[in-house]
Amino acid sequence: MKIGSFDLNTDGTFIIAELSANHGGKIEIAKETIKAAKEIGADAIKLQTYTADTLTLNCDKDDFIIKGGTLWDDRKLYDLYKEAYLPWEWHQELFDYAREIGIDIFSSPFDKTAVDFLEQFNPSAYKIASFEITDYELIRYTASKGRPIIISTGIASIDEIQDAVDICRSEGNNDIVLLKCTSAYPAALEDANLMTIANLAETFGVISGFSDHTLGTTAPVVATTLGAKVIEKHFILDKSIGGADAEFSLDKHEFAEMIQAVRDTEKLLGKIDYSMTEKKKKSRQFSRSLYVAEDIKEGDLITEKNVRSVRPGYGLHPKYLKDVMGKKAVVDLEKGISSKMEMFK
Repeated sequence: MKIGSFDLNTDGTFIIAELSANHGGKIEIAKETIKAAKEIGADAIKLQTYTADTLTLNCDKDDFIIKGGTLWDDRKLYDLYKEAYLPWEWHQELFDYAREIGIDIFSSPFDKTAVDFLEQFNPSAYKIASFEITDYELIRYTASKGRPIIISTGIASIDEIQDAVDICRSEGNNDIVLLKCTSAYPAALEDANLMTIANLAETFGVISGFSDHTLGTTAPVVATTLGAKVIEKHFILDKSIGGADAEFSLDKHEFAEMIQAVRDTEKLLGKIDYSMTEKKKKSRQFSRSLYVAEDIKEGDLITEKNVRSVRPGYGLHPKYLKDVMGKKAVVDLEKGISSKMEMFK
């Protein structure tokens, strides 16, 4: 499965820098963020395409006031989304700019009109946000466009995840990525449950990854060791920009550290490999082998005293020690000579 030119099966971990609300209401900041994401090695920048009116109602009733111990408690949903949204008129310039500098770009649509709007930009993928996984018609419509679809599973039951996957497949779309996600901002480490990442892939027959809202860079590294093929995390140029998502976003320095840590982790994981590489063969010089441990005269009996298993590894393999014990030397042997089988009979 590919997202743009990135092959999720062979190219490692696909790292997405989530722009979200971290644009400070200025297109120049959005473009600088895209540039920074490219410079530090992110594979993609992701936008969010909505308006306050496509997400919620402009209503003062209690249901529409945020509560529950979030960063945004007591704010009206409509006001938060109005502040955070990325103007739709910016999209053309941002898509063009990202492609000009060579970083992939796509977005999360939050309703059908957003999907229709984004189609003109030929995005490499679509992302369904965690709170939208229960919007089956949005998933159906998005999947019908035939592009890879990445779905965060944060608030979903296992049955709802299965429903989302089935809906995509019913539209003939099998390019599905499920992201383990804890929909808390920020998310506590003990709620991450990263062991679910591999289980998502196994249970639903898809590629799995991780959408991270924890603080710091530890969780993406651990997720990589557990098989995450996609990592998504909020990215901000500088936290002084402020905004709805600043507190749980990584700045340029932090995000760069995370990318490097993930790439180092990929190198460490490598592949299952028992082959005798040239490096391994060279290192065998420091292994043990059989050496003449003291001067031996022709005809002398070989004992554990005069032939021993020691470093370095240029002599007979130590497994032959029992085979040579009790034999006799066929020639005079000097201490420090590496052993060969023809020395004994």
